[in-house]
Amino acid sequence: QVQLVESGGGLVQAGGSLKLSCAASGRTFSTYFMGWFRQALGKEREFVAAISGSGGTTHYADSVKGRFTISRDNAKSTVYLQMNSLKPEDTAVYYCAADRDSNLYYTFPSGLNLDYWGQGTQVTVSS
Repeated sequence: QVQLVESGGGLVQAGGSLKLSCAASGRTFSTYFMGWFRQALGKEREFVAAISGSGGTTHYADSVKGRFTISRDNAKSTVYLQMNSLKPEDTAVYYCAADRDSNLYYTFPSGLNLDYWGQGTQVTVSS
């Protein structure tokens, strides 16, 4: 069983930055694909970014490419999402997810049947 706990959300002005963290329990963190999704009020959940177990491969949604950076520290069992140049449309609840048997470009971004999810952290970007 893996538990995921997100932190780092908050209120920021447009153009600002935030860094989200997702701390995972368990000793097998490096064997999991990790990623971030978000869900704005009244909208469906959408994929944001994902990273391979080693951290060597990443994948981003077009809407955040060039502004967000996903990274991980396997020694700390933590995945991060650095968000720069934030826009009001980035406002959402951000969720961390983990999946052991996945594909970074197809399976994981679908968000379907992923092994574990965090509780979410609110990010609000004011204009």
